[in-house]
Amino acid sequence: MARILLGVSGGIAAYKSVELARLANKAGHSVRAIQTPASLNFLGRATLTAVTGAPVLVEEWERDPARGAFPGEPAPEHDPISHLELVRRCDVLCVAPASANTLAKLASGLADNLLSSAALACTAPVVLAPAMNGHMYEHPATRANLALLEQRGALVVAPDSGALASRGEWGIGRLPEPDRILAAVEQRLAYATRSLDGLRVLVTAGGTREPIDAVRFVGNRSSGRMGLALAKEAAARGAEVTTILANVLVPRPDGVRHLDVETAEELGSVASVEFERADVLVMAAAVGDFRPSARESGKIAKLGRDGLSLELEPTTDVLAALAGERRPGQTLVGFAAEHGDGASVRARAKLARKGLDAIVLNDVSLPGIGFESADNEVTIVTRAGELEVPRGSKAEVAAAVMDTVEELRRAPVSAPEVGAR
Repeated sequence: MARILLGVSGGIAAYKSVELARLANKAGHSVRAIQTPASLNFLGRATLTAVTGAPVLVEEWERDPARGAFPGEPAPEHDPISHLELVRRCDVLCVAPASANTLAKLASGLADNLLSSAALACTAPVVLAPAMNGHMYEHPATRANLALLEQRGALVVAPDSGALASRGEWGIGRLPEPDRILAAVEQRLAYATRSLDGLRVLVTAGGTREPIDAVRFVGNRSSGRMGLALAKEAAARGAEVTTILANVLVPRPDGVRHLDVETAEELGSVASVEFERADVLVMAAAVGDFRPSARESGKIAKLGRDGLSLELEPTTDVLAALAGERRPGQTLVGFAAEHGDGASVRARAKLARKGLDAIVLNDVSLPGIGFESADNEVTIVTRAGELEVPRGSKAEVAAAVMDTVEELRRAPVSAPEVGAR
């Protein structure tokens, strides 16, 4: 159980801090809350007091009835200075929402209210979840404050885009959803098992696109959700994670390095460079097998055409090429999207042909899983056997895949020979 000190600053998103506290309690954490005076315009302290089961403090000079103790802890016999005792006991300080004003104070080292004083005295990890109007978030002053706070070690959970508080406004600045903030807090705490601590993990995700002309392309339906779930799981286990993302539009996990590509050739080029320093490669991207042999520089006009014929040529097998470059100690995991009968046989043949340690088989003939779905159901194929992972969220599947990676690395074997392609 971790002790989370939750700071709530002024903004319409303050109401979401209640759900964040509820989720943290449900996950077994103990929560104390500090509110700024401005936040009381949006959220009364009685609500967070009820959810956390502990007094909510606002003013620097008010007495803390719990004397700095978190729920479930004995209170000290003396009356300590509230902001010093709270940060001394907390395992992490999470400010959500973090308004532009509060971020400016934290960056400048101001201590003019209880929250900013506590932050200045805090030696525990800090997680900041900004929420504000999009113009305020994009202002150079706010961007500079966030950059400075990150340089000092704070983890910033990037805001979401969508409808803002002002009627009719749309843009970036929405407070991230509470579950994403809690995941960032737990990552910062190293609350998850740090079983991949020190390893460098490279994950590819999404689907490549091969241009036909200036506006059309040959592509596939991969959203990148599975790859990003794998990246998030690896990071939660302590790995240093880099993703190579092919046309991914879904939200990206914090605390992970992201590189964007479009085509199979671009993905292969970037992966070749990044693979040199990786300990583990998880190739979840759906890399196109074919591309147009010739690309039109402009847009192909429909007018006057009875049809359009495309000549396709094969792309490079990126995963097989990387397997041919592997050094001792590297672990390679591929994905295989197969359809219908014989899927397992074909996946095992790919495992041998490409020289992999494991291959994750997606049978895309099954409804409701795989591409563009929140759920998945896979079979993890290794040289030692097969593991069927039942239908579940992609986060649950990602955990099973990373468990397999850990097993492979606990029982190292010589690199498999790459078969004839």
